[in-house]
Amino acid sequence: MISTVEKEITFRFLKARKKDGFLNIISIFSFIGIGLGVAVLIIVMSVMNGFRTELINKIVGFNPHVTVKPYNQEIDVAKTKTNKLKFISKNLISSNSGEGIIIKDDYSKGVIIRGYKAKDFPKLEIINDKSFIGKPNDLTKNNISISKELSFILGVEIGDDITIMSPSGVQTIIGSLPKQKTFKVTSLFESGLIDFDNNVIFINLETLEEFFDLNPKKRNLEIYLKDPKDIENQKKIIQKIFSDEFVYSWADMNSSLFSALKVERNVMFIILSLIIIVAAFNIISGLTILVKNKTREIAILKSIGVLNKSIVKIFFLVGITIGTSATIFGVILGITFSIYVENIRQILSTIFNISLFPEEIYFLSTMPSEINATSIFIISLCSIFITVVVSIFPALKAAKLDPIKSLKYE
Repeated sequence: MISTVEKEITFRFLKARKKDGFLNIISIFSFIGIGLGVAVLIIVMSVMNGFRTELINKIVGFNPHVTVKPYNQEIDVAKTKTNKLKFISKNLISSNSGEGIIIKDDYSKGVIIRGYKAKDFPKLEIINDKSFIGKPNDLTKNNISISKELSFILGVEIGDDITIMSPSGVQTIIGSLPKQKTFKVTSLFESGLIDFDNNVIFINLETLEEFFDLNPKKRNLEIYLKDPKDIENQKKIIQKIFSDEFVYSWADMNSSLFSALKVERNVMFIILSLIIIVAAFNIISGLTILVKNKTREIAILKSIGVLNKSIVKIFFLVGITIGTSATIFGVILGITFSIYVENIRQILSTIFNISLFPEEIYFLSTMPSEINATSIFIISLCSIFITVVVSIFPALKAAKLDPIKSLKYE
């Protein structure tokens, strides 16, 4: 326990005096350094968490959360009716896909063509987005849905026709020629990711299978989950249900991207933690100088019966008080900055006339931020722990002072 006397002496040592000017500067630098270190860590972690969440939301918005692909035999319909699958899934949709060439006037482009039934197409999250234009349930035989970006490239609008060339051939008197079919654009979607918008289009499932000579028995099963973020655990459940099929998730398809994000976040945490460590070493300097300046006071305290452990507590409390108050300041500053990070970005971009978060590079129009209570707790705990460690040495040094020698030389 800490006595009232120890608290009072700690408070007096924390109060700056005119002759302790240099010591006061070191304490201020220690406070600012730790506070800024904690704040920067919180801001960086919040932005990276927000970026990851936004990226996940966009990816799961246009990709199936889990895809079940048959090997040789058709997917057993009975497996889709199990209670475990119903509990975790929101929608089960049959699909198929192929690759073809889209042609409009003199322009041609390779695209991935996804096929869905007209009744299943409106269940896709990307179709329920406010940016979607057209009728969701109009994906019938010769209708097609393309992205707004692709419509700009092709120069088409809703109601215009475009031609698609299939790699599957049709026999003619001059040999095998690739199939071509004309489709009418009936809707426009927008995913927010330029790579997807430029390369994926939707047509009717039966039309796709006929056009690409695909076997209906080889249709994929797309599973849309209630909680797509908990993908690892739910994928294991689905793998047990569909043990004879190939099962992969949105995380598997983007594993390299999210692995890179995870590594980057961990590295940034380690690097920015060094700011706190460097600032914490200022506490050692400050406390060591404080011990030197307070040699006479320490000797007097010892001569009137104050125990060594009380001296340790006093100087230990001085360091802890600086570190803890700086951590609290950093947490408040970091959370405030994280909340208004997009407003701050806009202000800085306007003042300096530069783009701080280019949309074409990061795929996002605004700088995301997600405040994570666990991350803040870990950062605060690490900061206080570092402060505790660096406060031990000066406190022990203060307790080892010989009061007789100290008073003699004072």
